[in-house]
Amino acid sequence: MTSSRTHVSPHLCLVGAGNMGGAMLGGWLKAGRDPKSITVVDPNPPQTMADMIAEYGVSHVTDAKDAKRPDVLLVAVKPQIMGAVLPGLSGLMDGSNVLVSVAAGTTIAQLSAPFSGTDGNSIRVVRAMPNTPAMVQRGITVCVANDGVNPAQRDSVTDLLNAIGEVEWVDEEPLIDAVTGVSGSGPAYVFHLAETLADAGMAAGLPADLAAKLAQATVSGAGELMRQSDLPPSKLRENVTSPNGTTAAALDVLMADGGFPSLLQRAVAAATNRSRQLSED
Repeated sequence: MTSSRTHVSPHLCLVGAGNMGGAMLGGWLKAGRDPKSITVVDPNPPQTMADMIAEYGVSHVTDAKDAKRPDVLLVAVKPQIMGAVLPGLSGLMDGSNVLVSVAAGTTIAQLSAPFSGTDGNSIRVVRAMPNTPAMVQRGITVCVANDGVNPAQRDSVTDLLNAIGEVEWVDEEPLIDAVTGVSGSGPAYVFHLAETLADAGMAAGLPADLAAKLAQATVSGAGELMRQSDLPPSKLRENVTSPNGTTAAALDVLMADGGFPSLLQRAVAAATNRSRQLSED
């Protein structure tokens, strides 16, 4: 990346140095973002995050009042403490910059309220839902913005989040709850698949370590095949399923009434509903 890119980087303030904050900071630095354009606000960052901050010379403050006003204020704290954190950030918002939140279940109106009362359009807000593969720059983030966010700011947010994976935008905020149910919580479903596949292998007689290795390699390998293929998942499934073969026998169980499709729809619906409830708590 050329130096001209780093010179025009908008100043970014990252509030919260947990797993997601660390994943984003690592992604930005690996993508060549100028460390001098980043300030991290966290009273007690984890050691791995502290090491990264020190290695790259990223500015670190323990209190938001000591940070300079950024072009983008990205808040990566847990939803449960968002209400306590936001009022302390009021000095960093001036009506022209943009606040980005990656907290599940926290609406644009709730994010705006500490800064501008109940008018959700009084400050510029992007609500984003990333997922944990961001930790290896393979995440996907879906964003929604209020009316104040201009095209240049959308591009700036997209650029920031591209450092941890793909980025998509939606126009309707309620869709973020469904996004949470599919991709936000989705990695846990995949990890559980690998976990239960290993358990099934042990039940079939495989040693535990071999069953775990086979399950994990199968899940990650199939994901990579799907990523690189131009075919939809349904076609990839058909390609590996011989008539009356072993895979067909397994899919007869998984795809039966009450099987995997039904369970997953119920799981996504439960996560979606919980995301809606979080905004009401």
